[in-house]
Amino acid sequence: MAVSVRDVALAASVSVGTVSNVLNRPAKVAPETVARVQKAIADLGFVRNDAARQLRAGRSRSIGLIVLDVGNPFFAEVARGAEARAAEGGMTVLLGNSDERQDRETAYIDLFREQRVNGVLVTPTTDDLGLLERLRDGGVPVILVDREVEDAGFGSVAVDDVEGGHLAVAHLIEQGRRRIAFVGGPRSTRQVVDRLEGARHAVAAHPGASLEVIEMPALTVLQGRDAGEQLLARDPADRPDAVFAANDLLAVGVLQAFALMADVRVPDDIALIGYDDIDFAAATVVPLSSIRQPAHLIGYSAVDLLLKDLADPDGGHERRIRFRPELVVRESTGR
Repeated sequence: MAVSVRDVALAASVSVGTVSNVLNRPAKVAPETVARVQKAIADLGFVRNDAARQLRAGRSRSIGLIVLDVGNPFFAEVARGAEARAAEGGMTVLLGNSDERQDRETAYIDLFREQRVNGVLVTPTTDDLGLLERLRDGGVPVILVDREVEDAGFGSVAVDDVEGGHLAVAHLIEQGRRRIAFVGGPRSTRQVVDRLEGARHAVAAHPGASLEVIEMPALTVLQGRDAGEQLLARDPADRPDAVFAANDLLAVGVLQAFALMADVRVPDDIALIGYDDIDFAAATVVPLSSIRQPAHLIGYSAVDLLLKDLADPDGGHERRIRFRPELVVRESTGR
């Protein structure tokens, strides 16, 4: 038979209310009483019924987080940052991987609603935010992560990806490169669109520079390798002299393809720059130049913003946080 709160109260010679306070508001209970209740809990093997507590309180101690690709080290670091701030607030993070699919994003939103989470952090798969608007209007706070939308009423934490795309291509042009290829993911991904827009701005400011767009179905290493092989299949005179990849995973794949061809040297023949500055960007066979996003800080700040919304929904705190990207130069573009 399961051990109840009453059993714990009896064993510790306290009231049921005192046990409840120890479990939920220990600061209100004398330290020696807390110790006595905790000993009774340990001796009896008591496990709290969190589902029942959620029903009474109307909310759990959890925050939902939905990312585009949990296998991408950038999003893994965002999740670590979110977990760090959630732990400081006495909460946990439930992680969902949409895999860049709207149906999976929808399924996680439904699940988190059923779990009565305190709020949802999400990197949307598309520009259609109707479901998120309904979630927010239903009383569940929503914070956009690595994405911002003008006049949509959502809090958001993001990086200026247009500026990041401009930084990447302006750097390539400063290195003397003129025939630049942008290897990106699907245009339905807003981050890809914004980084491409910034790249185009940089090219437009430099007469003689050109930008070719190579769209891949996903932002993965395998798709990057495929893009690199497509470039290598061309006559050398028709290849670009620089590649800007929409994220580091694509850039790593391109670099892998180039490494298999002895006649293609990075950066001598083709310079290469990625985006995100994930941990192993500096450890590739040719250390990878990249545009750095503060991934851990993005996740931390998103939860911090959510907690502020929960504490004061009508408060005057900043609800849109935008970080600036940073150019990190390594050997793949020349120093």
